[in-house]
Parts: sequence; structure tokens; C-alpha cells
Amino acid sequence: MNTDRKLILVTRHTRLHELKQKYGTLGQAKFYIEHLGESFEQYEIEDALFWSVQKRVLGFMKATGSVQQLDRSYLPTYQFSRDDVVVVLGQDGLVANTLKYLNGQSVIAINPSPKSYDGVLLPFVVGDLPLVMADVLTNTMQSKVITMAEATTNLGDKLLAVNDLFIGPKSHTSARYEMQWGKETETQSSSGVIVSTGLGSTGWFKSLLAGASGIAGKQVQKQIANGFKWDSDFLYYTVREPFPSNVSKTNLVFGKVNARKPLTLKSKMAENGVIFSDGLENDYLEFTAGVTAMIKVSDTQGVLVV
Repeated sequence: MNTDRKLILVTRHTRLHELKQKYGTLGQAKFYIEHLGESFEQYEIEDALFWSVQKRVLGFMKATGSVQQLDRSYLPTYQFSRDDVVVVLGQDGLVANTLKYLNGQSVIAINPSPKSYDGVLLPFVVGDLPLVMADVLTNTMQSKVITMAEATTNLGDKLLAVNDLFIGPKSHTSARYEMQWGKETETQSSSGVIVSTGLGSTGWFKSLLAGASGIAGKQVQKQIANGFKWDSDFLYYTVREPFPSNVSKTNLVFGKVNARKPLTLKSKMAENGVIFSDGLENDYLEFTAGVTAMIKVSDTQGVLVV
């Protein structure tokens, strides 16, 4: 099936490529890795497998339509068209990184190595692509809707998150801010606030709950202990390492964010305050003194073909 719609293939560099960039040559990279007692062969096998799978994916896509290859680093600035068909070849994190820069375009996610990656967000292997692509082009595919979190500031900036938003210090220091959740307000000092979506609720969110349960000796609510639905119309915020003092309180450390109880944070940090999402620390919003961040469920949703 041929199409006039543009087909976008999103990938990221392999670990072997990154090692070569870091050490200058493959020989130097191999020497360093083996000097530390680790096998370099695993990186070579992983790299060869990835390029083999990518070649097959590109071959089918080029036979189907016009193809644009896109490295992960260009996602924040690339202008996607509304009818683009997006294929992601990589790990789960790459799928999440891609979804937040789209506006409802369907994503076909291919697992390049099912033996290596669990692939929660990677429902397909390379051999599935022809049939899945045909379903997408004829609008007969099945898909899952993914709720995103959205942070907007009084400076007019906006950032989406597929898994989590982090609001706090750029480095390992304390964040100072005023939090308003619904009608409740308090000043806090902590190592940051994490806001999680349903998709992110089995990742960072789950580990935060596990740590809190272990410290307190209590079990968290069963309905959220194992995560919540990807398309849930709410988020959860968690304050990390809240510090009680004469001026900073610890009453608002965990809660559900929805249309009835939105979350707002006003920075009291002279410098180094940031908001980033999904682990991409280089793509962040400033959160320094005077900046107010409003957190809510985004109107934009991710669409993952399944």
C-alpha cells in the first residue's frame, strides 16, 4: 500500500555509537570497557541487531511512502504534520519521549530486541509492521489513549509529560516553593515534586510509594499501589523528601490532581529551579523566584497503536 502521507521513523543512538562518541574511536572504547572487566561484545551484538532491524523497517517504509528519519535529539524542535505516521524503533523511553511532542498522531512502536526489552510501550516486532501500517493508513487500527500531564507558567511556557513532571532543583539541593492544591496552601522545602500520569504510575510513582511504605511501615492504597489506567482523567503528585521547619510544612505531600483540585507551585528559589519531564533534563522550563507553575491534565493525548 502506497501513501502520500509522510512516514517518520524515530530512533536514538545505540550504546556502541555513544561509546564511540565519548572515547573517539571504537578501539579506545573497547579498551576502556574491557579494562573495567566488562565484555565489549554485548555492545557490538546489540548494535548489529539494531541496524539489521532498522534496515528492514526502512525498507518497508520506503516502499510505502516518503520517509523522514529523525533522531531523538531533534524531537523538541521538529514540526510534525497532523497526518504524519510516526514509527518509533527503540526502547520504551523513546516512545514516551516521542508521544509528548505530538498532537494526537498515531504512534507505531517497534521492539528491536524483545529478548532485551520488556516493551510495555512496544507492542510490535519488525515483522508486524506491514499489517500494522496498513491498518493505520486505512484508519482501522486499534489504539490506546494516553493521558498527559501539562505544566504551564506565568511566563507563557508549556511542557507536556507522558510519564512524570519533576518540579524542583537542578542539582542536589533543596527546593523552596509555595504549593496550592485545591483550596489548601503551604510553603514547602523538599528535594522536588513529582507529578505522575497513569502511564508513569508503574515507574517512578511506584518506586516512590514503595519507599514511603517501607519507611512508614504501612501499605499504600491498594487501588494505586500497582498503578492506575493510562487514560485516567487525573494525576498524582508526590513531594520528595519534604522538610518540616518553622516556615516549611509537610501537610500536602501526596494527592490526586484533577479538574476539581488543580496543583499550583510558586517558586521561591533564586536560581537552579527547573521543570522537566520524562527524564529529559536538557529540555526544561525555568522555575526560579517569581515563576508560578500550573499543573493539570493536558487536553493533548497520546495515541499508541496496539
